[in-house]
Amino acid sequence: MRTVREAVLDVLRARGMTTVFGNPGSTELPMLKRFPEDFRYVLGLQEAVVVGMADGFALASGTTALVNLHTGPGTGNAMGAILNARANRTPMVVTAGQQVRAMLTMEALLSNPQATLLPQPAVKWAYEPPRPADVAPALARAAQLAETPPHGPVFVSLPMDDFDAELTEAEDRGAQSAAARRVTHATGPAPETVRHLADRIAGARSAVLVVGDDVDASGAWDAVVALAERTGLPVWAAPVSARVAFPRNHPQFRGELVPAIGPLTQQLYGHDLVVVIGAPVFRYYPYIPGSYLPDGAELILLTRDAEEAARAPVGDAVVADLTLSARALTDRLADLLPPGGPAPRPHEQVRITEGPDGVLTPLAAMTAIAQGAPDHTLWVNESPSNVPQFHAATRISTPGSYLFSAGGGLGFGAAAAVGAQLGAPGRPVVAVIGDGSIHYAVQALWTAAAYKVPVTFVVLSNARYAILQWFAQIEHAQGAPGLDIPGLDITAIATGYGVRAHTAHGAGELTKLVWDATAQQDGPVLIDVPITTELPSL
Repeated sequence: MRTVREAVLDVLRARGMTTVFGNPGSTELPMLKRFPEDFRYVLGLQEAVVVGMADGFALASGTTALVNLHTGPGTGNAMGAILNARANRTPMVVTAGQQVRAMLTMEALLSNPQATLLPQPAVKWAYEPPRPADVAPALARAAQLAETPPHGPVFVSLPMDDFDAELTEAEDRGAQSAAARRVTHATGPAPETVRHLADRIAGARSAVLVVGDDVDASGAWDAVVALAERTGLPVWAAPVSARVAFPRNHPQFRGELVPAIGPLTQQLYGHDLVVVIGAPVFRYYPYIPGSYLPDGAELILLTRDAEEAARAPVGDAVVADLTLSARALTDRLADLLPPGGPAPRPHEQVRITEGPDGVLTPLAAMTAIAQGAPDHTLWVNESPSNVPQFHAATRISTPGSYLFSAGGGLGFGAAAAVGAQLGAPGRPVVAVIGDGSIHYAVQALWTAAAYKVPVTFVVLSNARYAILQWFAQIEHAQGAPGLDIPGLDITAIATGYGVRAHTAHGAGELTKLVWDATAQQDGPVLIDVPITTELPSL
């Protein structure tokens, strides 16, 4: 008779989930013993790093990631990263070991007394199988739920004594049947809905498109570009974008909306119809009150997320597949609009300068990094105060080329970059990270070195949490402690983890270091770049 472990491995193989990101403890060893050769285990030194690597892996590879954590403490350590994964809409199955069933009632050491409550509300579903025979079907169900739009992490608690339990033939067949199931999600909008939306767009005096992360994540990039070009409408990126959803070098692209109610409305002034595709309405922070829309303007949201549609503070919404919706609108508008549209606005030229004593400004540093990186680079960004400069320098114009954390919590960048490189080994990965941000997941450097993952980490060092200093200004909280972080030596830390490290003292040197790092496959490289501080503005 076959065991639960064998059935579980078959489920994971059938789902293509043969890479395991983990940090094992005693309650996970029964699952991992006699680890099969066709699986890959990626070790992280801390659980938030483990989940962050899985996050980047899933987003870069377009697959569902598998995480293995150590009962309650490991899950607790990972919670911030799981929240980021939920905000990123990352398909991910998070498992955690559990004490043997015979000692759960007495809450013996390493018991997770309420295992399904601990990860909530960061996960879409949390479950502990009631019987050993239910473990494999539960994991199959977890994968289906993780892959159901809106994608997101799910959690399964696994008692450690279940894996050696034997299955009956009927139970084994049930597990195999669950593993083989496939669910397709591709619901198009009703024809009458398409006609109504197209009539509203064609009848608007000045419509505008706002595109968000799910355009890239759902594969709707080409369809949305075709819709924009057919209508000739200006295109904005939704605020706090975690993906690039429209070519940043496109003549119809206007930039990124700011994440504050009043200022965002000012950016949309003059438009009477706002069509939002694949974004929440909207990610706001900090709080600057005002009207949600300009006077007389209306809003339409196209989304795959029914909850996102329900919580929008303004406008109508259609819940449907984004690619099918954009294509249907384009076809319908072909009969309603003449070719062409508003004249495109050329991109403004940026002036690159150095700061005092030759220290690079953020824009100069970003420009030098972009000049050294190959065209097919997969970018990971966690330098929150320098996002505008990053986009001005890189002008990303291909889908699947940019990852940022939609959740607002730090610790995503370094870990996600390692996972992204493992998930997309044919592309160079360049992670641009602040010197404050990298220390939230600095243990990821060890994994990159140990597995020879050729990530290029570029650390922008200004010895402070610049984004918090900006928030302190906005929120009238000057004088708050803990915003400066002097004394960091990231090159020494990287060397201690086994990563080759350099310090760049000029644009030319920085460009060459990035060029050399992305051209090799021998392991990670970290480049420390002293920069000036420029606080964002709304």
